[in-house]
Amino acid sequence: MIFLQLFLAHILTDFVFQTSKGVKQKQKKKAKSIFLYLHAFLAGFLSYLLLRDWDQIFVPIVISVTHYVIDLWKLNQKKDNLKYFLLDQLLHIIIIIIVWLYLSSSFEQIGPGFIQLLDSNPFLSVLIAYLLIIFPVGFIIGKATEKWHDEILNNTKEPLSLKAAGRYIGIFERILVLTFILTDNFSAIGFLIAAKSILRFADKNEASARKQTEYVLIGTLMSFSITIIIGLLVRHIAF
Repeated sequence: MIFLQLFLAHILTDFVFQTSKGVKQKQKKKAKSIFLYLHAFLAGFLSYLLLRDWDQIFVPIVISVTHYVIDLWKLNQKKDNLKYFLLDQLLHIIIIIIVWLYLSSSFEQIGPGFIQLLDSNPFLSVLIAYLLIIFPVGFIIGKATEKWHDEILNNTKEPLSLKAAGRYIGIFERILVLTFILTDNFSAIGFLIAAKSILRFADKNEASARKQTEYVLIGTLMSFSITIIIGLLVRHIAF
């Protein structure tokens, strides 16, 4: 409950009550921005208000100060891209977790809890499965379909797709398939395959379009097959 209250305060502060006008002012004036101070104060105030533990006056102070420091760090980066946005949010969440652990007196449980996870067969099996489908499986499929990729690339002047788009599409579809298997939602895999099957290529050269379609289908079927096998093995080993 404490974590959810703190996290809700963060969501309200960073996404609901933060206006585009305020963001632009922060980016322009940085440490001199009045909005930056109001934004940091709001983060602490909402946390205090939602917690309703009036004796814990240090909570809004810690939240406000750390929110200010983290946001100022982000504002001073040369680029405002996804990388820094995710780092910014991760740092905020880490602070929330630390405050949550302190308020719930759970710091002493971190070590035993972590050791318990490392000794958990289901946890390790699921973790390994997701790491496999995200990293080595994509590499294996890329190597297995490399000759067809080169063949198509040699026959067309246009790029086959957006840069690295195929790799990310493959990662997300494998994550979905594995999640469906582990949560016993096999029927959802069929909908995912059906959605992927609508993929078409607009190309004047029919032979080239057919080759691209076959290349994508081969990669998709390999991706699905390997992920399904891994998922079934995990279900057999861990559950």
